[in-house]
Amino acid sequence: MLSLLHIENIAVIEQADIGFDHGFNVLTGETGAGKSIVIDAISAILGERTYRDVIRTGSSKGFVSAVFTGIPVLPWFEENRVDYDPDELMIQREIHLDGKNVCRVNGRPVTVAILRRLGQQLISIHGQHDSQQLFDEATHLGLLDLYAHDEELLADYIEKYQKVLSIRREIERLSMDESEKLRRMEMLRHQIGEIERAELKPGEDTELESRRKLLQNAEKLSDGLIEAFEAINGDDSSDGAAALLTQAERALARIARYDESIDELHEKAADLMYQVMDLAEVARDLRDSLAFSGDELEKLEDRLDVIHKLRRKYGATVEDILEFLETSRTELDEIEFAGDRLEQLKKDCAAAEKKAAASAMLLRKARLEAAEDLQQRIRSELEQLDMPKVQFVCQFEETELGQDGMDSVRFLMSANVGEALKPLSKVASGGELARIMLAMKNVMAEQDSVPTLIFDEVDAGVSGRAAQKVAVKLRSVSANKQVLCVTHLPQIAAMADTHLLISKAAREGRTYTSVTPLDKEGRINEIARIIGGAVITDTTRKSAEEMLHA
Repeated sequence: MLSLLHIENIAVIEQADIGFDHGFNVLTGETGAGKSIVIDAISAILGERTYRDVIRTGSSKGFVSAVFTGIPVLPWFEENRVDYDPDELMIQREIHLDGKNVCRVNGRPVTVAILRRLGQQLISIHGQHDSQQLFDEATHLGLLDLYAHDEELLADYIEKYQKVLSIRREIERLSMDESEKLRRMEMLRHQIGEIERAELKPGEDTELESRRKLLQNAEKLSDGLIEAFEAINGDDSSDGAAALLTQAERALARIARYDESIDELHEKAADLMYQVMDLAEVARDLRDSLAFSGDELEKLEDRLDVIHKLRRKYGATVEDILEFLETSRTELDEIEFAGDRLEQLKKDCAAAEKKAAASAMLLRKARLEAAEDLQQRIRSELEQLDMPKVQFVCQFEETELGQDGMDSVRFLMSANVGEALKPLSKVASGGELARIMLAMKNVMAEQDSVPTLIFDEVDAGVSGRAAQKVAVKLRSVSANKQVLCVTHLPQIAAMADTHLLISKAAREGRTYTSVTPLDKEGRINEIARIIGGAVITDTTRKSAEEMLHA
């Protein structure tokens, strides 16, 4: 559960430490006091998107940290090499003006995306926006799948459906009209012929360019090698290095028998002499290899021009051109034998569709069973939320093979006796929608292991007896999970185990938000304020006391 939230320089909160407890925690306060900022701060440490404009004016960065306790064993810790301690989990996040985010889990840096995967397993946040999502029928099938826990069936179906799509794309690619087929075959034959006539060899362009460079600089290379050879071997005007080293070797050889140190010197001189002689031979051989016919460079340029034209059309290198050639040959064969190939593909497609349809039927069976159970659970939840006459139905409609199977699902309801079932957007008022979403959230929460649920002003449009029912339901949910609720309803505030007051004040030209845990007297005053507004009377205080006592 979330035990402690620390906030620094986020919007109007300069600094705040907020302690949460087991059970039911509520946050109340005037509109604009900063309740949503607390929820945004929690979202930040869960890895949700934040923007630099949340940083308090005048500060270079915002900072949020949270301490969680009683953490279940999650594969996330081992996967990301973060130390796991069930007694305490520390998450920190810095938000900088330059857009940089620094996230740490138990002191270890992680990316925002990795933090988000952990956050989704720690806290589930439900706000008014989630209620509006129920109007979007495109989300209904996903919610049913979530309740059905049919991930393996869905994954198996998707794999088979992707096979169908792959075969369909291949059929579409080969299914061209005769005139288009003839044009494409003519182009491919032209391209294949042009490349084949060139008789390219792998690496040929690199070898030719290297040879051209050598031929273009042959005179300079020849002159340099001659000069080096003569310096080593000598010429008409002087002895070369080889001759001089030979003289030195002979002189040392004559006296080496008189002194062991001279013998060692003689061996070194002999080694140098032989190395220099070898060097002279290499220089001479290289010089001889530079000989070429007068038209070799011209022929080489012509060959490179042919390759250059092909490279402009078919690839950056000879290897790319040859790869293009093989691809073109394959495509030409496919088109020439497209009739036979299409017949086989159609058979393969029919078989793949049959397998996908069988998988989709297994998925539908699981969905239908889950839908029946979900309907009963939602109706039971709504009855407890003062909607005893409501009818809630998961309507199925069979579709063609699609990304999610062969089912279209939408939630229908009838809020009053005798009324026909209609889409939620047609019949649900704000208060009814809030209760439907609360019922859905409660049912779904029982299916997962997320230890903390946050409800951000989901009581919009709810009042009177319905508000009391919502309060009782939230209290009931908190028996098994930690619940945090931002509310404007006194009935909900009175049910809390822990009551936190968010208040705002101005000092020295700046706005400051504070978070205060309330004792019994403080709770009476705050609930009285929610009931009666700014003026707290004996009557409102008495009503508040009665609510707390009840």
